[in-house]
Amino acid sequence: METLTSLGFSTYTQWSIIATVFFFLLAIVGFIFKWGIRFRLVGITGFMIVLTVGLFGLGLGLFERTEIPGAIRFSRVYDNGGNQVVIVVKPSITETELEATLKQAGNDYFSYGRRGGRDNKLTVRARTLVHPEPGKTLPLYIGQVKRSLSVREDENMEIDIYDDQIQALSKYQEVAKG
Repeated sequence: METLTSLGFSTYTQWSIIATVFFFLLAIVGFIFKWGIRFRLVGITGFMIVLTVGLFGLGLGLFERTEIPGAIRFSRVYDNGGNQVVIVVKPSITETELEATLKQAGNDYFSYGRRGGRDNKLTVRARTLVHPEPGKTLPLYIGQVKRSLSVREDENMEIDIYDDQIQALSKYQEVAKG
């Protein structure tokens, strides 16, 4: 698993420091020459200091995201803010991609602010949409992952792939191809 932390905050922080120093020096020059905008320059400098400190804080890694190899793109279609999330994946997903995607979703939607109910677990269910006939759409739940809401790096995620639904999905894929 890789952790993605290079969101560019260090670059933004460096440029913000440069801009802050520039406006600070400009404010000093404004006071020396008694410019009319000198107090506005003090305000701009203060704002730049706050902005720089905020960017520095974000650059410390507040937005760490773990990337699971083999996971595909998914969208969240339901989230109760507590212990249940539903994601949708493309119908052409394979079992290995589904397993990696469920791990990815379990990591992505972990938050200490979620309430876990009785078992203190987050359940992420994966579904896909199939079209058995024109004008008809059928949601097909193909797997789920359960993970702890008290441990950030949960090594004991319970991944369930519904084999009967995967077989049904493969039948729909064959019908769509043929």
